[in-house]
Amino acid sequence: MMNLSRPLSCLRVILTTVLLWSGLSLALSGVQAAEQDQAHLVRAMKTPGAVIMIRHAQTEPGIGDPDHFRLADCSTQRNLSQEGRQRSVRLGQWFSSQGLKPQRVFSSQWCRCLETARLAFSSQAVVQPFPALNSFFQGHGDRQAQLREARSYAATRLQRGETGFEVWVTHQVTISALTGVYLDMGELVVAMPDQSGQFRVLAQGRLAD
Repeated sequence: MMNLSRPLSCLRVILTTVLLWSGLSLALSGVQAAEQDQAHLVRAMKTPGAVIMIRHAQTEPGIGDPDHFRLADCSTQRNLSQEGRQRSVRLGQWFSSQGLKPQRVFSSQWCRCLETARLAFSSQAVVQPFPALNSFFQGHGDRQAQLREARSYAATRLQRGETGFEVWVTHQVTISALTGVYLDMGELVVAMPDQSGQFRVLAQGRLAD
């Protein structure tokens, strides 16, 4: 009777080796894709006059803000979680590691946006509250007036010929209204305004995982 144990054993070794190499190849492909995405983001950020819009980092559970919300009182708002604070710090470290220094950093007046911006960028620039970036979710603010102000500012900056990039830390509803892009918390989009303040998306992604 033929002994099949040896051929089967060899086959198992071959299959295991093939699977290991396939897994390694997929892992390397994933790393290469991530590096390419990062390189694309960096190139986009270096576009003269670009605006990097960042949705605030991860927050405590919930949607929107409590009914007793007050803009000047962080205790009445939905704020960053510990994870969000850590990610904000790593976000700033990534910008520094890439040699990317924003010309200005603007933020919504909401505490979760201000904290994201300050943890990430306070060592590189003064974080300036910009009411046009405030949320207009749940009936807050004036959507049309805020969007007009943000677009007008972007157009004026372009007309002045400013070549550095700016960072705007804001909310999903604001970013979607300006760019048409939906971002999760901690994600960003790189956009370029035209002479009328309309934004063209250059890249988007997530950093500091």
